[in-house]
Amino acid sequence: MTASAERVRTRTISWEDPVEAFNRGSELSGIDYLYAIRDGELPPPPIAALMGFAPVEVDEGRVVFAVQPAEYHYNPIGLVHGGLAATLLDSAMGCAVQTLLPAGVGYTTLEVKVNYVRPMTRDTGRVLAEATVLHRGSRVATAEGRVFAEDTGKLLAHATTTCMVLGG
Repeated sequence: MTASAERVRTRTISWEDPVEAFNRGSELSGIDYLYAIRDGELPPPPIAALMGFAPVEVDEGRVVFAVQPAEYHYNPIGLVHGGLAATLLDSAMGCAVQTLLPAGVGYTTLEVKVNYVRPMTRDTGRVLAEATVLHRGSRVATAEGRVFAEDTGKLLAHATTTCMVLGG
């Protein structure tokens, strides 16, 4: 075995059919759908399995996701790729909006603005992405979010989003 082959790491992920999960949860309000994912009654979306994050708090107009930064999140300069924070923020802010939607009404992200404050590494420890809705109108909703180290409370990134409300 070569030295390079000895350094190779692998990661295997599994997920359930996201369309089937959506269909099973389509009769639920947005907040009940997220409760069902949080509580393991519905499977998480594939992106959560891929990136390794999960909802830990779900309230009306507020969601918190958690992730443990790992090697597989790294970019070529030896830090966690900014895409992890951006994905956490987009997901948390969108789901915060989702908590305010009735059954049969969805949303999609129109715009996200992310500001990176500090780098993340695998030594950062578990990070949380907390998002809250600022405005929920009939067609447009806005939210803000922040990613911070759970142990120290240090801010790592923050963002805002605009979402379009679909249906209803």
